[in-house]
Amino acid sequence: MNSNPAVNKAVAVLPLGRRALYEDVAERLRTQIFERAIEPGAWIDEQKLALEYGISRTPLREAIKVVATEGLVTMKPRRGAYVAEMSRDDVAQIYQMLSLLEADAAAEVARRASAEQLDQLQALHDLLERQVRQRDAFFATNERFHMALLDIAGNRWRSQIVTDLRKVMKLNRHHSLFKQGRLTDSLAEHRLLMEALKRRNAAKATALMRAHFANGLEAAN
Repeated sequence: MNSNPAVNKAVAVLPLGRRALYEDVAERLRTQIFERAIEPGAWIDEQKLALEYGISRTPLREAIKVVATEGLVTMKPRRGAYVAEMSRDDVAQIYQMLSLLEADAAAEVARRASAEQLDQLQALHDLLERQVRQRDAFFATNERFHMALLDIAGNRWRSQIVTDLRKVMKLNRHHSLFKQGRLTDSLAEHRLLMEALKRRNAAKATALMRAHFANGLEAAN
């Protein structure tokens, strides 16, 4: 045990398994960024946020570092932290990466997913079918579907990269699913993908996932 009693006391009061304060603060900050409570390009006022959250600036600064590593915040020397902004090139590059990673995952799922795992994906797809006129609900379930597919594919490094990329994509003001008619088109693409997965057609699943992202990028521009 550390000989410094203050350190031992600080460790003792943190229950085993509980998240550190800065992690909770990072989650709250992410939510505000995603919900546009803090707009892309806006300066992050540490003093104001610390008062709003009822915390000191130390855990807030740690939280800002966390979201900065995720690409949600840009640190500018002597100027502080700013919410990141997405250029057209940024959007295109992220779509390209997601297309490569998730197309590869779709092929893995087609080759080796269990019947129960395919049923899990089908259940999420069925939910999308019911939510096609509910944009926010569709958006959330769509992300659950893609992340479930990645989990089933079973490469944790790929899943982590996609998770980070999808966080950054939420900064995009013109997300493809916001475009009129895109939800219906996206659902039709998911329908074909589910068919290919259930038929164990890895090549078809790969091609369909790539087309899904290509269409999404076109709608986002």
